[in-house]
Amino acid sequence: MAKQSIFGRISTLVRANINAMIDSAEDPQKMLDQLVRDYTNNIADAESAIAETIGNLRLLERDHQEDVQAAAEWGSKALAASRKGDELRAAGDGSGADKFDNLAKIALQRQLSEESQAKAAEPQIAAQTEVVDKLKDGLNGMKQKLEQLRTKRSELLARAKVAEAQNKVHDAIKSVNVLDPTSEIGRFEDKIRRQEALAQGKAELAASSLDGQFESLDDLGELTEVEARLAALKAGNTPSALSAGAAEQAAIAQDLPQQAQQ
Repeated sequence: MAKQSIFGRISTLVRANINAMIDSAEDPQKMLDQLVRDYTNNIADAESAIAETIGNLRLLERDHQEDVQAAAEWGSKALAASRKGDELRAAGDGSGADKFDNLAKIALQRQLSEESQAKAAEPQIAAQTEVVDKLKDGLNGMKQKLEQLRTKRSELLARAKVAEAQNKVHDAIKSVNVLDPTSEIGRFEDKIRRQEALAQGKAELAASSLDGQFESLDDLGELTEVEARLAALKAGNTPSALSAGAAEQAAIAQDLPQQAQQ
């Protein structure tokens, strides 16, 4: 994975406007779930790439340190050879002095070579260090965005649950509204009122029928009296005798309740 592509992906994710993305999403929860997965996967990829980049930087730093140390060691060797040459020359051994002076020169050449390598690695180390710092900053930014996403997702899920619960409560209240004639309770109350009205109608009808039965009893009594008088006439009795008989029957009818009480 190239460093530039890592930079691009990290920069894109870090600059992402989560709120704007949520506003434009048809299903914010699904979009947030997908973003959490994307950020998690990209963070894992970025961590792997950054670890590799840091490893390369540490190798450069180690090589640079070895070059610096080698240059110092060759410098020490050059100094020791030069001093030995000076001692031999002071003792009158020119040939031995030249030999050690040549060794000092070789050591100085090696020192220059090591210093050159160390100097050449310094810009690479500086650039690589800058890259690693930016990658670390970007990675931290991605992790912060991931926490924001998770917090936002939890917030939205909680709000969705609260809204769902509120809607259920409102629907329940609406369904049991006794003032609503279309509600189950309203229909049940209307049914009871019709049953009560039916019962009242039946009671009135029963009372009316009972009165009619008593009236028919009275009519039956009158017809019975008429039949009795007709029979008396046919037997030769006079109307006055019939009236006296009727009066006597009436008196007997009045005495019957009193006798029943006694």
